[in-house]
Amino acid sequence: MEVINIEQKFGLFSDHWSPKIVAQLNGQDVKLAKLKGSFVWHSHEHEDEMFMVIKGKLDIAFRDQTITLLPGELTVIPKGVEHKPIAEEEVLIMLFEPSDIKHTGNVQHKITVDKFESI
Repeated sequence: MEVINIEQKFGLFSDHWSPKIVAQLNGQDVKLAKLKGSFVWHSHEHEDEMFMVIKGKLDIAFRDQTITLLPGELTVIPKGVEHKPIAEEEVLIMLFEPSDIKHTGNVQHKITVDKFESI
């Protein structure tokens, strides 16, 4: 067992839209990511996805609405729901996802991460 300092882990990377694994449990990855700009429209056919904002303001667009998450807030996006995260300024987030989730879901894009780095 170890103590994981989230602030220290965020200091280890600067790239955007490239989640880093900081812990694993029960077939799930706990990931940290820095976001800035717009992601791609995508969905995850078989997995729910949880976003928790640590710092900043994250908008998540859906085809019929947009929600906004502030620090300390989270949302779970049900499997199959198309969404697009948008960060006007840099946002720090924590994700809980199945270890085999595809980064951009059903879309292959230049920002797709095939193998997540552990830090």
